[in-house]
Amino acid sequence: MISKMKRRDFITLLGGATAAWPLAARAQQPERMRRIGVLLPFAEGDPEGPVRTSAFLKALQQLGWTDGSNLRIDYRRTLGDAERTRRYATELVALAPDVILGIGANVAALLQATRSVPIVFVAVPDPVGAGFVESLARPGGNASGFTTFEYSIGAKWLELLKEIAPGMKRAAVIRSTEEAAGTAQFAAVQAVAPALGVEVSPIGMRDMPEIEHAVMAFARGPKGGLIVTANAFGFVHRELIIALAARHQLPAVYPQRLFTTDGGLISYGPDFADQYRRAAGYVDRILKGEKPADLPVQAPTKYELVINLKTAKALGLTVPDSLLARADEVIE
Repeated sequence: MISKMKRRDFITLLGGATAAWPLAARAQQPERMRRIGVLLPFAEGDPEGPVRTSAFLKALQQLGWTDGSNLRIDYRRTLGDAERTRRYATELVALAPDVILGIGANVAALLQATRSVPIVFVAVPDPVGAGFVESLARPGGNASGFTTFEYSIGAKWLELLKEIAPGMKRAAVIRSTEEAAGTAQFAAVQAVAPALGVEVSPIGMRDMPEIEHAVMAFARGPKGGLIVTANAFGFVHRELIIALAARHQLPAVYPQRLFTTDGGLISYGPDFADQYRRAAGYVDRILKGEKPADLPVQAPTKYELVINLKTAKALGLTVPDSLLARADEVIE
C-alpha cells in the first residue's frame, strides 16, 4: 500500500511539473518587439524635426517603450511632395507595423494605403472634414489623434496682425487649395475682416512660383499684410514664404512658432511638441490593446504667441506693450 501511494504521489508530482514547464518557458521568452512607422514631413536637416520626434520618443520611454529595446521605429520623410508621400505611406504599411504616426496631410495617404493598421495623427486641422474620422468623439475607423486648432483661430490671426500693424487695410491669406481646412480657415478670417476694417483676398498654395507672383502683385498696393494659414506645403516652404514677406515689406502672421524663430514677424498656434508627447500616449494605449475607433480626437491644450522684435524693427513697426505682455516668447 505504501509503495502504491509513493508511486501515485510521484506520478502526480511529475505531471504537475510537466504542466508547469511550458508556463516557465513562456515566462522566460523575451518581450515581443513592437513596430511603429512614422511618416514625417520634415527634411533631414530641418531643426524642427528632432525637436518634435524627441518629444515623442521621450514620452514613449516614460511609458516603457524604448527604440531598439522593445520597440522598432521606421521613419520616412515626405518633404511635402505628394508622390513621395504616397510611396512612403505604402512602404510603411507594407512593413506591417503595430501603429503608424502620421502628421498633417500625410494622413490622407496613409488612409488610402490601409484601413486596418492603427494610425495616430497630429497637426490635422479638420479630421472630420477631411474624412479621416467619422466624428471627434467616436472616430470609428483606424485613425485618431490630435487636431491643430479650432477654425476660430483664423479670426485671432487677423486680430493679431491688425494689432501689430494697425495701419494695415488689406490682407492676403495664403492657404492650401488642396486641403479641406484651407477654405474653412479663410472663411474664419473673412468673417471678422469687416469689423476690423480689412479687405481680405486668398492666395492659393499649389507651388512656390504661383505664391511669388501673387504676393508680388498684392504688394504693389498700399497698407498690405499677409496671413499664412496652417498647411503642410507652407510648413515645408516656410523659409521662402518668410523671405517673400521680408522682400516686399509685408507684416505677416503665421500659424506656429517655428515661422517666427525662422524670421517671421508674429505667430500664434499650438505647441506642436506637446502634441507629439500626447500622441505617444495614444500609441501606448494602442500597443496595449485599445483601438483608434474608441479614442476621441483631442484639440490642443497649449497655444503659443511668439513675436520677433528684430523683424518688427526691420518693418518699421512698434510692438504695443500690451501685445508684448501677452507673448509667450519674444525674440530680440
